[in-house]
Amino acid sequence: MSFPSINDLTKKDDDQNAPQTGADWDSTKSKFDRKMGDIRIKELEQEASAFATASGLQYLDLTGFPVSPEALRAVPEAIAREKNLVCFYYSPSELRVGVLLPLEENDDFIYQLGERHHAPVITYLISEHSLEKVLKLYATLPIVKPITKDVNITDEELNKFGSDIKDLAGLEKKFLNISITDILSLMISAAIKLNASDIHVEAEEKGIAVRYRVDGVLHEVANLPHSEWEKFISRIKLLSALKINVNNRPQDGRVTIKLDSGSLDLRVSTLPTTYGESVVMRILHSGTKGVMFDELGIRGAAYVRLKREIERPNGMIVTTGPTGSGKTTTLYAILRTLNKPGVKIITVEDPVEIKMQGVVQSQVDIARDYTFAKALRSILRQDPDICMVGEIRDLESAEIAIQSALTGHLLLSTIHTNSASGAIPRFMSMGVKPFLLAPALNAVMGQRLVRRICEKCIEEQELDSEMLERVGKIIASLPAEEKARVTEKGLTFYHGKGCPECSGLGYKGRIGIYEIFVMTKEIESLILGGGASEYEIQELAAKDGMLTMAQDGILKALDKMTSVEEVFRVSE
Repeated sequence: MSFPSINDLTKKDDDQNAPQTGADWDSTKSKFDRKMGDIRIKELEQEASAFATASGLQYLDLTGFPVSPEALRAVPEAIAREKNLVCFYYSPSELRVGVLLPLEENDDFIYQLGERHHAPVITYLISEHSLEKVLKLYATLPIVKPITKDVNITDEELNKFGSDIKDLAGLEKKFLNISITDILSLMISAAIKLNASDIHVEAEEKGIAVRYRVDGVLHEVANLPHSEWEKFISRIKLLSALKINVNNRPQDGRVTIKLDSGSLDLRVSTLPTTYGESVVMRILHSGTKGVMFDELGIRGAAYVRLKREIERPNGMIVTTGPTGSGKTTTLYAILRTLNKPGVKIITVEDPVEIKMQGVVQSQVDIARDYTFAKALRSILRQDPDICMVGEIRDLESAEIAIQSALTGHLLLSTIHTNSASGAIPRFMSMGVKPFLLAPALNAVMGQRLVRRICEKCIEEQELDSEMLERVGKIIASLPAEEKARVTEKGLTFYHGKGCPECSGLGYKGRIGIYEIFVMTKEIESLILGGGASEYEIQELAAKDGMLTMAQDGILKALDKMTSVEEVFRVSE
């Protein structure tokens, strides 16, 4: 065994004590910095893990986690940096998002992200190191031309597809001679040109039925080959941001069309059926002026009474009728009259169909447990003067509405019954207390929409004996003043024979027929008695001068506004 000599030991000590060169020092410093950096990263991850446990969130370390370009694109870089969050995993069925701090309660970004991608979003708490690591990946994303899901229909395109559309006849041939890419543009263009309110597309056993609702009545305009269904439904879903691969459950979407004259919204609803799906597209003209109160068609004593009631500072005004009877239009017309600079108006709707300047509008969302009742309870803390609730559906919302009407607010709402007099028994069946309902109600209105006779092809109409007998009974039940006016004027009725202006239908546009009663001492006493029936309330209201919808309709038929057939179609 050999031992190092004294010279060797001395040389070794000299080497260790010799000053380091610049390169050696940089290497040592670099190693030290890396070591301290690793320690700091470990501390950040431990802090994030502890904070996640305290916050009730799942913790995840994204070091070495592969993040796809699709996941990065799910959240734009600007929003990711603003909100300190990143999407690190994306699939059609799930998104996973890492957040530096739990989002505030009023920040609904995660909900909106899930709605936009139609998939659940799982949230994890991550460290600052993980956040920065993923944020740097945005710089590696290739530039991709953005894809828009809006239907980009211009006035020029509308003219291209709709310039030679005169009426409903002949539309089927146009649909059969156009590509799937353009068929939706043609469908929307034709619907706008013909003033349709809804487009119905239904998969059937051997074809695709396309129908337009014009002035409240459905008209079949085309039957397309069933072989094109998959392409067609995919096109609709793509444009309305719906999940293309989901066909076993209902979906709701929206399409915005930008026009020179203003924006146009299509509310799209799909429903699974035996042979595919049923699609309904509701056309919402958000830029239109809207119907004013004086244009509703309420006349005479009913107009004077209702106007007086809506000018009161408190109480409840309720309109009734089935879906599509114009209830929301009536409420909006009333709001336009009441919408003044010194008045705070808040609405709760499902959904918000028409946006109004100067009115605070809130939309219920059942998926997030934001119901009419909860929304109404919240808006009363917003110091409103006037509230409009889209619909009273249950006891909870009814009680809150009544309490607000009794505590200094004017409340407008709707309820589903067949007549105005049926509203009170409906409230009672919900469990509303009679001693609260009676003083809260100002007025109740029942309504339907009838088609107007086309002014271009109006002509006198000869009624058969059966129709005359029905009309005679209604006229006989009119109040004395109205009966005298009818007798003096004579019984002459009209209809439209059909012309190009009205697509051969004989009708163009719609007007409301109404029955309106205000609260009287007699009706109040009947309610407080607890046994108020629809028939008894109607009798008392009629004695007080209320016209029924059928009576109002016959008077409008005598005034050349509508036909007798239309009145009987909707009111009897």
